[in-house]
Amino acid sequence: MASKAWQNPYVNIFKHVKIEEWRKSAKEGEVSTFRDKLLKCPVFRISGVIPENSYILIPRNTKQSLELTGHFFYLLFRPSAGKYFLVHIDVASKEGQIVRISFSNMFPEFKFTPTWLQFPFVCGAAKGSVYETTAKSAKHGLVGRAPGSVRWTCLMLDLQDILSFYLNCSYSHLKSVKLFANMDVKNMFTSDLLLDPGISFTEAKQMGHSFLQGTGPIPREMSFPVPKGTAWHDLYDHIKFPSEGTKLPFNSIQKENSDPETKCTSKQSIPGRGASRCVNLSRAVQDRVSLIQQITSPKLPTRNQTPVVSSVPEVGVVSSHPKDWLVHNDFQHQESASSNSQQQTYSPSSDATDGGIHVYVHSVDGLSIHGEESEEELVCSPVPQPVSLTLSKGFKQQLLPDPILRLSRIIGFGGASTKHALWTKSGSEVVYPCHAIIISMKISSNQQRFFIGHTDKVSALTFNGSTTVLASAQTGNNSVVRVWDYHNGNCLAMFRNHAHSLSCLSFSSGAAVLCGVGKDVHNKTLVVVWNTLNVRKGGPVTVLAKAHTEVDINTMKIAFFDDTRMVSCGRDNIRLWRIRNGTLRSCPVDLGEYRSLDFSDVTFEEGNASHKHVDDRTLFACSRSGHIFEIDYGRVSVKNMRRLLPSQQQHASRREKWTFNTGPGIAINSISVSSSFCATGCEDGFMRLWPLDFSAVFLEAEHEGPVSMVSVSVDSQKVLAVTSTGNLGFLDVSSREYSTLMRSHTDTVLGFSVDGIRRHLTTASADGTLRIWNMDSLHQLFDFASEDSPCAVAFHPHEQTFCCGFTSGIVRVFDISNAKLLAEHRQHRGEVIGLAFSPDGDFMHSADAQGSLALYDASEEDHSVIRVACNVVARGTERAPDALTVSGDSRFLAFVGPSQNIVTIADAQSLDELLHVDVSILDVESPQLDVALKVCFSPASTEHLLIATSANKILWVCTKSGRLLREVSNVHKHQCSSLSVNEDSRFLLTAGHNTVKVWDYNLPLHNNSQMFIGHSQPIRQVGFTPDQMGVVSVGDAIFLWDFLASPRDSPADAKSCLKASHTSSQKADTSMNALRLSNGMPRQKAPFPSSPPRLDFSAINRDEPAGSFSICEDKQDNPGFPFNRLDSRLAVSFLKVTDMDNNMSPHIAELHQNKPARPDCYKHFVPRLKTSYLDQTIVPPQPREEGIKLKAVIGYNGNGRNNMVWSPDQGLFAYTCGSMVVVEYLHTGSQRHLQGHTEEISCLAITNDAQIVASAAGSGDGDKSLICIWDVQNGACSTTISYHRGAVQSLAFSRDDRFFLSVGDFSEPGLALWSSKNFHLLSSANVSGPIHDAAFSPFTSDHMACVGSQGVYFCVVYTQGQEVDLKIQRMAAPAEVGDVEFAALCYHMDPFLFTSTNRGHVCAWDANTQACLIIWEADDDEIGVLLCRGNRLFAGSSTRRLRVWDIGAMKRITSKEKACSAEDRETISVEREIMLDGTTISAAFDNTMDMGIVGTTAGTLWYINWSDNSAIRLVSGHKAKVNDAVFSFDESHFATCSEDGSVRVWTTHSYELVVQFQVLNQACGCVCWSPASIKDHTRVAAGYGDGTLRIFQLASTEMEIKMHPHQVAVTAIQYSAHGHVIVSAGKNGLVAVSNPTSGATLRVIRDHKGATITTVQCVNEQCKKFGLEGNELWLAAGADRRVSVWAADWIKEKCDLLDWLSFPAPAPSQDDCLPPSIAAFSPEDHSLVVYTGYGVEKELLFYSLSKKQIIKKISLPHWVSCMSLSSKSQLVAVGSKERVLKLIKSTSGVFQDFCQHSDSVQTCHFSPSGALLFSVAFNEILLWEVQGL
Repeated sequence: MASKAWQNPYVNIFKHVKIEEWRKSAKEGEVSTFRDKLLKCPVFRISGVIPENSYILIPRNTKQSLELTGHFFYLLFRPSAGKYFLVHIDVASKEGQIVRISFSNMFPEFKFTPTWLQFPFVCGAAKGSVYETTAKSAKHGLVGRAPGSVRWTCLMLDLQDILSFYLNCSYSHLKSVKLFANMDVKNMFTSDLLLDPGISFTEAKQMGHSFLQGTGPIPREMSFPVPKGTAWHDLYDHIKFPSEGTKLPFNSIQKENSDPETKCTSKQSIPGRGASRCVNLSRAVQDRVSLIQQITSPKLPTRNQTPVVSSVPEVGVVSSHPKDWLVHNDFQHQESASSNSQQQTYSPSSDATDGGIHVYVHSVDGLSIHGEESEEELVCSPVPQPVSLTLSKGFKQQLLPDPILRLSRIIGFGGASTKHALWTKSGSEVVYPCHAIIISMKISSNQQRFFIGHTDKVSALTFNGSTTVLASAQTGNNSVVRVWDYHNGNCLAMFRNHAHSLSCLSFSSGAAVLCGVGKDVHNKTLVVVWNTLNVRKGGPVTVLAKAHTEVDINTMKIAFFDDTRMVSCGRDNIRLWRIRNGTLRSCPVDLGEYRSLDFSDVTFEEGNASHKHVDDRTLFACSRSGHIFEIDYGRVSVKNMRRLLPSQQQHASRREKWTFNTGPGIAINSISVSSSFCATGCEDGFMRLWPLDFSAVFLEAEHEGPVSMVSVSVDSQKVLAVTSTGNLGFLDVSSREYSTLMRSHTDTVLGFSVDGIRRHLTTASADGTLRIWNMDSLHQLFDFASEDSPCAVAFHPHEQTFCCGFTSGIVRVFDISNAKLLAEHRQHRGEVIGLAFSPDGDFMHSADAQGSLALYDASEEDHSVIRVACNVVARGTERAPDALTVSGDSRFLAFVGPSQNIVTIADAQSLDELLHVDVSILDVESPQLDVALKVCFSPASTEHLLIATSANKILWVCTKSGRLLREVSNVHKHQCSSLSVNEDSRFLLTAGHNTVKVWDYNLPLHNNSQMFIGHSQPIRQVGFTPDQMGVVSVGDAIFLWDFLASPRDSPADAKSCLKASHTSSQKADTSMNALRLSNGMPRQKAPFPSSPPRLDFSAINRDEPAGSFSICEDKQDNPGFPFNRLDSRLAVSFLKVTDMDNNMSPHIAELHQNKPARPDCYKHFVPRLKTSYLDQTIVPPQPREEGIKLKAVIGYNGNGRNNMVWSPDQGLFAYTCGSMVVVEYLHTGSQRHLQGHTEEISCLAITNDAQIVASAAGSGDGDKSLICIWDVQNGACSTTISYHRGAVQSLAFSRDDRFFLSVGDFSEPGLALWSSKNFHLLSSANVSGPIHDAAFSPFTSDHMACVGSQGVYFCVVYTQGQEVDLKIQRMAAPAEVGDVEFAALCYHMDPFLFTSTNRGHVCAWDANTQACLIIWEADDDEIGVLLCRGNRLFAGSSTRRLRVWDIGAMKRITSKEKACSAEDRETISVEREIMLDGTTISAAFDNTMDMGIVGTTAGTLWYINWSDNSAIRLVSGHKAKVNDAVFSFDESHFATCSEDGSVRVWTTHSYELVVQFQVLNQACGCVCWSPASIKDHTRVAAGYGDGTLRIFQLASTEMEIKMHPHQVAVTAIQYSAHGHVIVSAGKNGLVAVSNPTSGATLRVIRDHKGATITTVQCVNEQCKKFGLEGNELWLAAGADRRVSVWAADWIKEKCDLLDWLSFPAPAPSQDDCLPPSIAAFSPEDHSLVVYTGYGVEKELLFYSLSKKQIIKKISLPHWVSCMSLSSKSQLVAVGSKERVLKLIKSTSGVFQDFCQHSDSVQTCHFSPSGALLFSVAFNEILLWEVQGL
């Protein structure tokens, strides 16, 4: 087309393409023609059930283009009534981009991408129709199916304007049009003229319109006929989009109001458009324009100015950033780059007369939202100050304070699902949903913080990696996604997603990408990925990609190492996803035979190694059939599979080889992986903790319901568990203690009652349970379970009893104090709908759904029945649970009945009827009879009875005359469901649907009410607490509100009392934020439930069964009373934590949840979790008769605290390793070992003269800790003392060595002062919180100080004769440092004391005045060690930094004369700094602090020299478990490997670390040396958890080769005798033979498949005597108690099976942890194989390969965990789980036992010569010198 002139003035598109021929156009599906009666011409009808299947496409070939340049596009069409339609218009821009413009009444909201714009279309209706009226009064356009009276429409789209405004590009031409069903179409055309279909040519001439001016009437062939006497707009609709001259957000296409009185007068232009034109706006559109203009305008009002708008159709999310206010309506407006640049100004109208809405948002402490009738509004998070949108001129709020309610606590969990709960990064808070509210709870105090804004149940939650940004989604259609700033609670963004029923969200680590999974309109799975990179900066959230998929998705997660990668799992699939070039693509994991499983959860391996290649990553997935999969991310295939089977099936049907694939498995609902273990949540109610190799469960917790979600905290110290029964709790891994955070009802809460004296709350729920809660701690005290469902409850006003009504009609009365059933009554035949005690406590009343009413004598224990009246109460259950009300003077009883229109007032003591009130005749104008719903007496005025009616009114009725006193209409949008009046009758409380309203009782106008939202379901009951300081509302959950109105009598007194109560607290806080619920005091932590008492039914003697109940209480002291076990279901989760590694009887602990929790301070010592117990019957050998002598201890215990001492003057250097104190002489390197403890030593102390060393460790038998006093000169233990029941945290000697101090740990914090002369206890004291460190003053022997969780303790020792008293004064942390724990301390010059905190502060105190003088931030994290020498202060922290501070400024400060100045603080500076390999746990320096020794958690002791700023390793050790330790062939070196992936090589003579090879994120399970036959270089080979083998060359200290012969963890490795091959074995039983030079796998032996190989050994032996060819023998022993022996000649590639040994064994019991199967060739005779393992007896078996039989047995007292055979003296060393190393003479059976280890002996190895022996327990490595037996 060379010229475009032919397109003027317009182009008839149908005529242009000759549509009737269908050559240049195409049709598909149900496309037909018919003659329309109104238009009087043929039109096309496009119809079909699915709109996309029927369409007209122009042009036919999508590669062609219409090339129509007119920038106005006109479509003459009519949507089909009751149907959906869709239109696609493809246009080209001058920049060469093809953009699709779509509009449909299916689109719920506006969406856009750079190539696609989607607009919702609002269908018009006939003028005056109901639909049009509704649309005008609605708060938003009614997007949806076309109405029945839909009209023919002329739609004009300004294509040029649309592209310019939304995409900032220039329009070129129209490419194609596609019209989908369901619609009727007359024609469409393009033009450069703005044509008006509503005027004729004659009218256009009269108005002066002409085509030359760019406007005019529509052409006749395109016009709609208009009969005479009618107007065009009465028959048809005209829609122009975008609408010109308005501030519309252009988010939908809809008809404008054409009424003349609403003509626009604004002449403001829109950027990027032509001159502004006058348009017609409906009132609803004007309101929306005003509101959006008001809030989105860049020009902000002043701080004190209140924005005023004419009308507020709805309130969305109010951002806390004043510069970026945003209101979200149902059509979410998303701003483009061009729209952001608009400069809009607006002057709001001040003559508003519409109703008002007020939004008040609190600070972080609390949040309340109230308004007039906005029960479905979205209101977000806290703002810095109240945002008031006042809607009526001159109106002032009368109800004060504002707000009058503040949400304090919520009892509840879940809602949409019980699969979502999150840890914060610190591990101190848990975030979880409770229906429509998100709650953040501190696990230490149960303090809650709320995120309010969702209007439906929250269905998904996710954190970013740093837990600073939270995303949430709600269930239902058009699910809303919200993004929150977690720390300040602000809602950063809210947007509707493209799916409904959104069930999964996942944030990327950096919060740049958010992924969601839901369902589209066709119920297909839809995955959407959003760009949230700029959301914290106020930027928009855009869609990166989305994909429809047919596969099922249960869980989807974004990889922490790559924002563009995801993984999902569901039924029959595990898929890997990736975003590339704006497209979301996926590929399935090859599951092979497991592809039909239902996968429930998937997670990535833990570890943030940035250099690790993405293809080396591992996934973990679990299934509902009990499978756990390890998946190779790079190969997209299964690496390993395990299955969890019921224990009884595992053992009862076990064959010789047991596999994971047989039998029904235990469904695994959730899996969470940390760096050290994996947690699974199972359908059988168990949360199990596994090592990463899944060898055995080492910890488990049993719940009362299926565990639906588990989550390991970032520090791997705690595991969160969620059950489908609504329980939320966590397991502390180190202490093995379980804490329940929240229990909840699993269905609607039907009713409640409050015991005001004891502050107990009882609730009845549709889940069939009756529960009693502590209102302060939120802990569940009792749980009654019965086959009959409770429906109404009431507490006695004075006694500790309550009554409960059930659906069967039974009424039961319970005594909580004695835990028994007092009475049971069966007078009712229907469901109990009302229960009430009289306020004086003398009578009780009950009513049922069948109309009967009962009166009881509540003064008697059996609550005998006084009278039963039938057919007096209105039938039905809609008035439950509070159908009865009793007046404040206990004289009158009111209820609805005998009909629903009548309210009866009766004598409360006799049930005689006194008055009937007919509510149906009170409103004579109403066309319907009014029905009474609820009744309530006014407590202060017994003459007032309040009645809520079905007409949405509240009536005040005189109880004497029945006269109507006043009424309130339109109380709620929905009917009022509950009423309550406070005690002095000043305030009225109402509930309607899901909102709560507070009214001024005396002036009940809407202006005097406040409305509060939060519930997602209708509220069943609401009421004031008895102390009138709180409000309780129940429905979906239990909401506890603070009622902030002051009492009428003396508000000043109330304020002063409040101030006094807070002043007396430890930290003064006079604000109302210190209130908690309604008791006026901060919450105190309540004890957790211990054991479940049962109700005593012995007092009830019935012929019929009384029903089955179970009850448990939250008390430590249980009443002694008989009980019957009537219900096997525990009402409370009594968790059983089982140590799975104990081969004795299972160590089961019923967790007492009131035990103190470990403080949040690394300085505090916590013993390493152990699963072994010392055999107390062991008798050590006599001195100088030992067969082995301890030569050296390798390593330092990095788990201890202050467990190293050094005296530079005396040259004493001592430290701990396991249960031993190692005294090392630095000049010679020799060691002396102080042996007396059996458990891990926690700390050391040394006297000032270095003659005595004290050490402390646990007792091992659960008794008090043991403190040993050692004489340094002779190394003997001079005495032992015990006092502390827990571990000992700290030891210290006074400056003159007169006193000795010991400090207990957090389980029993206390101080014990001893005499250093005879170590008798002088004095003791208990403190309120954990103590972390203690020290005596170096200047006065009777002064000392301690630091801990509660502050600094200044202690003075007073001595009077033989009496010694300890005076303690505690000082809290200064306000400047906040809520911290003091971790360490040291004295400077008299009288200064330095303390450090767990947040990196250092505080200087005056020890005389106890005043804090200086505070500075010395590090970024906890400082655990402080030392002071002269003017130097040493600080060691958890950041691995050591710093020396110059504190010379302290000389100029005296507490009496001068305080700290800014100049003094500036002179305190860092003098030296160095970085080590771990957190500092101990330190000792000389007097000048020039040199010293520092210990770290990495198990290293460093020599520090500040003069040259150097650090030298003195002692090295493993931090993690040591898996293997072997000697080199020449015994000059030995190698060790560990769970942390390190291989270390040491020198044997000096025990120094020579070289360390580190592999990240992989455990090293075995190691071996190259044989002596390899002459060139010595090598070390190691096997790893990922199935790889690595060979390291010591000469070059480099890895020589890496092989990958296994797909599972390598469990054994050995060079062949001549070094030609490496034989390795995996956990799956496969043995691989590999070439160490090329790395090729030569052979795979599968004979042991399915059983873990525990031993591989190769020896040099000629095999001819066995009848086989070969020069080597090698064996492999498997966990199935089978040993294979092979003859091999690797040069000739020969390997033949010589013998196959099978050792019988009985079926193990359920809780057995089986010992390993171990086999070895006898060093003196290789034809002899020695075996031990699980069997009939505990024994060593000697098997002869020549004789093919067992020739000797040696009985053992314990199962063997490791074994080694010496090459001389026929010695055998075996280790056991009982911590015993046993040396046996194999010829005579003589043995000796050695118990120097503090844990199970897991490895032992003789040196090749037999002169040395290694034994290993966890990370303790002992080197023995063998002397022989």
